[in-house]
Amino acid sequence: MAKALSNRQVSSIELTQMYLQRLKTIGKEHNAVAELTEDLAFKQAKQADETPGHSILHGIPFGVKDLLATKGIHTRWGSPGHADQMFDYNSTIVQKLEDAGAVLLAKLEMIELAGGGNYNVANASRMGPCLSAWDKKLWAGGSSSGSGATTALGCVGFSIGSETSGSIVCPAAFNGCTGFRPTYGRVSRHGAMALCWTLDKLGPLCRSAEDCGIVLEAIAGPDPKDGSTLTQKLNLRSRGPKPKIGLMKETFKESKADACDKAYQNVLTILRKQGYETAEVAYPDLPYNAAVDLIVNAEGASAHEHFIRGDRFQQLQDINQVAGFAAALEVKAVDYLWAMRLRSEALKANAVWDKCDCIFTPAFYHKAIPADQPFDKTWVDMGGDNGPSNLLGWPAMAFPIGFETGAPIGGQIIAPALREDVCLRVVRDFQRNSDFHLRRPN
Repeated sequence: MAKALSNRQVSSIELTQMYLQRLKTIGKEHNAVAELTEDLAFKQAKQADETPGHSILHGIPFGVKDLLATKGIHTRWGSPGHADQMFDYNSTIVQKLEDAGAVLLAKLEMIELAGGGNYNVANASRMGPCLSAWDKKLWAGGSSSGSGATTALGCVGFSIGSETSGSIVCPAAFNGCTGFRPTYGRVSRHGAMALCWTLDKLGPLCRSAEDCGIVLEAIAGPDPKDGSTLTQKLNLRSRGPKPKIGLMKETFKESKADACDKAYQNVLTILRKQGYETAEVAYPDLPYNAAVDLIVNAEGASAHEHFIRGDRFQQLQDINQVAGFAAALEVKAVDYLWAMRLRSEALKANAVWDKCDCIFTPAFYHKAIPADQPFDKTWVDMGGDNGPSNLLGWPAMAFPIGFETGAPIGGQIIAPALREDVCLRVVRDFQRNSDFHLRRPN
C-alpha cells in the first residue's frame, strides 16, 4: 500500500473509503467494531494525500483496540458500564501513529475491561461475541478480539492490540494474522486502560511479520508520560548467525492435536532447510501461571476499584467477571507479595537462553473455539507455557502455521527481553518460504 500511495496508483482517501465500507459491513457482521471514526479518517486521509510522506505508514488506514484514548471519541473499554466514557487527549501510541501520517478508521471491539475478573464467555463484550474472520461460529479470541478479526478480514491495514497474558497472541492465532507482543516497556501505555500495571503491553497485529516490524518501529520508544518505558533503542536489524530455536516438550498426542502437530513439524522442516538449528529446552518448574493470575487479579481490582464499588459494575456482560472482580478486591497483600517474590525467582527461567536464542511453540493446540459455549466446556489449551514469557516481559510473535478444518492454527516465537529482532527474523524467514500468512478468509 505504501508503494501504491507513493506512486499515486491509489490515494489515501480511496483506501479509507474502501476500508470503511468493509468495516461497516463485514466488520460489524463479526461484532468487531466499537466505533467508526469516519470524519477524522477522511480529514487525516485528505491531509496525507496533500502532504509529502515521511513514513511508510503515511496514508495507511488502521484501527485500535478500544482501550486506547482518542481525543473527543468514545473509549469504552469494551464495557457497557463505560458506554459514555470519553477523553480529551490521545494516547501516546495513537498520537505517534497520527504523527507518522497513518489514518485512524475505527475503535475496535474488545473483551470488557480486557478480560479482568476471569471471564468465561465470548459474549463478555459490549457488542456481543466477536467472531473469527474464518468462521462466524468461532470466537475471534480475547481480549484484542476486534483487532485480530478486522486485520484478518482486510477491514484495516493494521491494528493495535494489548496483551497482559495472551491477548495479542490469542486473536492473532485464532484469526490467522501476525501479532507482535514487544518487550514489557517497549511501547508507551500512556492513555491506555490499565488492567495490570506490571504486565500490560501494547503491540501491532498485521498481515505479516514485515508489517509488524514497520508498525513497532513507529510506536516504540521512551515516553516521559509513562515511567515504565524502556530507554534502550529498538533495533530490528538481523544480527549475527541464525538464531538457535528452542523446542519445548509439546503434548500433541495427549491433547489429540494431530493438525497442530503436523503444522508444527512443517514449520520446523521449513526452518531447518534454511539452516536453523534446534535444541530441546525446559523452564525451571515454578508456578508461573499462578503468579500471573494473582498479579492480574490484585492489580486489576486496584485499577478498577471505583468502578467495581460503583453503580454500573453490575452492567458487565459476564457474571463470572462480576464475581471475579469482586473477589479480587479481597486478594491478600501476603498473596500478592508471594507472587511478586515468585516473579523474582522466575528469573531463573532466563537460563533457557544459554541453550537457544528463541523458543518455538504452538500458540494453541487447536483452532478457535466455539463462540456460543462457555470456555470451561471448550477450554483454551495454550501450547507451551506462556507463564514465564509474560511474567518476565519477554517479546513474542504469533503467526499462522497451518489449518484445522478450515480455520487457522497459530504458532509463536518467544525471545529474550529486548530481542524483538530475533522474533522478526525467524518469522519473516518462515513467511518468505510459506504462504499461510497470505491466505484469506472467504
